Amino acid sequence: MSTGSGADSAPAPDTHDTPTDPEAPDRKTRTSGMFSSLKVRNYRLFFLGQVVSNIGTWMQRIAQDWLVLTLTASSAAVGITTALQFLPMLLFGLYGGVLVDRLRKRPTLLVTQSAMALTSLALAALTLTGQVEVWHVYVAAFVTGLATVVDNPARQSFVAELVGSGQLQNAVSLNSANFQSARLVGPAVAGVLITGVGTGWAFFLNGVSFIAPIAGLLMMRARELHAVTPSPRGKGQLREGLRYVAGRPELLWPIVLVGFIGTFAFNFPVYLSAFAGDVFDGGAGVYSLFNTLMAVGSLAGALLAARRGTARLRLLIMAAVAFGALEIVAAGAPTLWLFALLMIPIGLFAMTVNVTTNTSIQMATDPAVRGRVMALYMMVFLGGAPVGAPIVGWITDTYGARVGLAAGGAIAALAATVIGLILARVGNLRLTVGWDGGHPRMRFVPRTSGGAGPDGVAGVMAPVPVGAVSRGGTRRS
Repeated sequence: MSTGSGADSAPAPDTHDTPTDPEAPDRKTRTSGMFSSLKVRNYRLFFLGQVVSNIGTWMQRIAQDWLVLTLTASSAAVGITTALQFLPMLLFGLYGGVLVDRLRKRPTLLVTQSAMALTSLALAALTLTGQVEVWHVYVAAFVTGLATVVDNPARQSFVAELVGSGQLQNAVSLNSANFQSARLVGPAVAGVLITGVGTGWAFFLNGVSFIAPIAGLLMMRARELHAVTPSPRGKGQLREGLRYVAGRPELLWPIVLVGFIGTFAFNFPVYLSAFAGDVFDGGAGVYSLFNTLMAVGSLAGALLAARRGTARLRLLIMAAVAFGALEIVAAGAPTLWLFALLMIPIGLFAMTVNVTTNTSIQMATDPAVRGRVMALYMMVFLGGAPVGAPIVGWITDTYGARVGLAAGGAIAALAATVIGLILARVGNLRLTVGWDGGHPRMRFVPRTSGGAGPDGVAGVMAPVPVGAVSRGGTRRS
């Protein structure tokens, strides 16, 4: 989840967060510092609740993948579990976004977080009593996915209500750092629990961990939220959200890119469990090690994003190409330790892609449709797993883990290259390659002095703060 606002930053509803006020927000509300958004009380409560809950989430992810692999000895079955967890997002994600725009975010999150807690506790009871079967895990994954349909866009949109637009980049980055910090602890604890007392206790502790974010939501001060008035119920709201994205290249093409990456290259439960069990003949401890080292890189990527203060599509494209290339290199790693060490830069570039896309989309979106836009983003990013995970699992089972990982990396790198060229063309840019201080440097520059392209795309590809994109991209009616 996200973080909140403090007493000295209590806003008037809407006024400073709507993109129709193009100049004031960023200059008046943005503060510097890697951890600046933690000064806001509501965000701090949100952040601290997630420290606990995210550890539990990572414990459950590791335990769930390992339990399915133990019950079935099949990477495809792990892929099916992942697919079922994200299938509801693919089927109902856009409708979840419409609901989120109509509802108040905090009460909505209280309901979704409670539902996920109960699901984890039910799976824990089945596992601890020795009654668990693989179909139980499938059902639990699907139910969790149903809650996520509303929970994900609500949490993404709630960040802006907690901190305002001036702190949004920092808050999104710190949320990611929070999640990845938990990834350092959760897999390690899960590995100890799985080998020591079994997977059931990991599910139980995850269920209990939801107490922390629920308590944080209840303790927030409603008057200090940057509240956005819920959209009234009406016809055509889903189509309205889709038209909004379709008319803005700076929203459409990053969403397409993360769709390819999320579908084929982010299937780490399939890849890493196969490398741990089949390629390197390890166990749960090796699988946890891979996840932990990837979390180290992801945490570094999130903290660097919090420090940058800008989100550029140029950075997104280059990070996506590097991420895909590193996956291809890792697929050929001859030793366990080389493969494990490559998880660090893979995690760093994966998180750079994630945070840059999330922030640039939120900053370029009108608050009135933010729930629908973020639902589309999450539907494409996470909802691609039901399509990609079984395919990747089948490739991994049939041709081996190395082929599966290399294929995913190749698709990511190719998609990033093609979409980067499309954005450059839309923004009337051209690619230049040169040397700077003895190092190669790639830049997008305008083809003509006056050509900025539609909707500020050139501004996002070039080194311009993301606030400029929000202003340029949301003036259109």
